[in-house]
Amino acid sequence: MLAPVQRAAGTCVPAADSLRGRVVLVTGATGGLGRASALAASAAGATVVLLGRKVRPLEMLYDEIEHLGGAIPALYPMDLAGATPKDHADLAAAVERECGRLDGIVHAAAHFDTLQPFEQQAPEEWHRNLQVNLTAPFLLTQACMPLLRRADDAAIVFVFDDPARVGNAYWGGYGVSKCALQGLASIVHEETESSAVRAHALLPGPMRTTLRRAAYYGEDTLAQPDPAAAAQAVAWLLGADAIGVRGKVLDLR
Repeated sequence: MLAPVQRAAGTCVPAADSLRGRVVLVTGATGGLGRASALAASAAGATVVLLGRKVRPLEMLYDEIEHLGGAIPALYPMDLAGATPKDHADLAAAVERECGRLDGIVHAAAHFDTLQPFEQQAPEEWHRNLQVNLTAPFLLTQACMPLLRRADDAAIVFVFDDPARVGNAYWGGYGVSKCALQGLASIVHEETESSAVRAHALLPGPMRTTLRRAAYYGEDTLAQPDPAAAAQAVAWLLGADAIGVRGKVLDLR
């Protein structure tokens, strides 16, 4: 498994223009961490490919990045829950055709429904959790690996959840998928550690997100930190300054 590296949120900040000239694909780009990561990567100079389910929120994020003076992003609407291997291959081909390169992937997309006993979880919901949280990162990384291998330096950022929490009762398919994602990230690291492709993982602390609100009944989610601090760490991991922590879990808790 990937070894942990503990740092406080806000200590891993990308240098100005550290991602200039790079193309970065962010999944779940209109979610809490995904949106913040897209903005942080753009602010560091990257051209960002925004992947999400709904066109209108993607267009709004596109406009925001353009208004802030970032490189013109690319939009790619796709529902990871129903995406096939061919859909991921088509995405990789579109990135190559439109952007000419790919230097990073941020697996920020996540699906969580509700806490419930595993006996009550519908098979369809179980499948959706595994599809979005585990199978999609596998398929997307696999499809994009030839592009990533062409880069002088490329990074894949997996987003973990606290294994001591999601491996407990009632976390169902979400908990299983997040635990399994750690194994996938470890395998990707070991198979790329002698190449220019780096595998990283981020373990953020509590954040002000929709997922957090769904999982913690009665908590004032607005009292939690904005995802922007964790997103700065994502952008830092995408850059060359993070080479020293390849194959590590950056723990911001």
